[in-house]
Parts: sequence; structure tokens; C-alpha cells
Amino acid sequence: MAAHLLRKGIPLLRLRLQRNNLLAAGIPSSPRRPWCAAAESTGLEEEVSSAEKSSAVPSVRDPKKYHMLDDPDYRKWKDKEEEILRDIQPIISLAREILHSNRYKDGERLTVADEEAVVEMLLRYHPHSEDKIGCGLDSIMVDRHPQFRWTRCLFVVRTDGGWIDFSYHKCLRAYIRDKYPSLAERFIGEHFRHRRLHVKSWPQDAKVAKYRKENK
Repeated sequence: MAAHLLRKGIPLLRLRLQRNNLLAAGIPSSPRRPWCAAAESTGLEEEVSSAEKSSAVPSVRDPKKYHMLDDPDYRKWKDKEEEILRDIQPIISLAREILHSNRYKDGERLTVADEEAVVEMLLRYHPHSEDKIGCGLDSIMVDRHPQFRWTRCLFVVRTDGGWIDFSYHKCLRAYIRDKYPSLAERFIGEHFRHRRLHVKSWPQDAKVAKYRKENK
């Protein structure tokens, strides 16, 4: 048993003797770090390296640094958008009142004041207004669409007794393209989705009231 322990201890004794000889000769031996210390140091370096990378390259998940309203181009667009909305508000309110209230029955013709407002502010801007008027305009009428009976439309009644419907949305889009050419497509894309006008209803203002007052 003692001989076995002695054989196991011989390599350790040799290492110690070699180390003592080196120290005696003035040659320092290379220090050895424990494995756990090296691993901790490597992990720290990786953390520092990853922190530097994250600070240098912003993540796509980071929140926006500023609100859209701080963008001068966006503010300019919102101001112009509000200007267009204020401009078309009166005739939109009038058209909706004519078509979607009980003010006019099916087949009833508009009053003189309403007719003049619709012709002046809508029909004249229709892309095919001349074809719609044809031989001459007798009046404007409200009635059901001949194919879509649940939909009420505005109609041009011609002097020869014929009549044809027209879309006030097409009139508005043409008006906007004519008056606001650089903004028209963006405005129409945002407010006329799926052929529907997505703007709130406003009370009628002085622009429409003027027509009614002058034609009472």
C-alpha cells in the first residue's frame, strides 16, 4: 500500500523539484489562472462587447425618438389636409342632407337654392358634366338608383325630359384635383377609400347658407 502511494507521489515531487530549480535559477514560471477565473473574464468581455454593439447599432424595436407632429413635412400636410376639409365641408353636408334625410322624397326635385348650390359646387366639376347635361339642364332630382334600388342618387333632369344620375363623389374628386393638384392624390387616397368618402359630417356653414339666403 505504501509502495503504491509512493509511486503516485513521484510525478508531483518531480514537478515541485523542477519549479524549485527554476526559481533558484531566477527564471519565473508562467502563472496559471484557474479555469473558472478565465471563464468569468471571458464572459465579462463578451458582455462589454455586446453592450458596445448594442449602443452602436440601434435596434429596430426601439421606440421612435420623436412624434410625427414634430416632423415639419407632416405638420405641413396636416395643415393642408385641414384646409381641404374646410373647403369641401359645406357641399358635403348639403349633399348628405339631400340624400340621407327625409327632406326630399324619391323623385322630388330640389328647391331653387339647393339646385343652384349643387350645380355650382358639384355638377360643374364632374368629369363628364357636358354629357350629363346633354341638350340642357331643366332641374336636379333625388331618386333611387335604377340598378341599386337601396341607394339614393342625384339626377340631372334634361330639358327633353330625359334624366341621368351623377356621382357627387366624382365631382368632389375632380374639384380637389383641379384646385389642389399637388395634394389631391394623397388626400383622395386617405379620404375616398373604396369609393366612399371618409370624413365626418359638419354643420353647414356660410358658403351654403349664402345660396339659400339669396334664393329665398
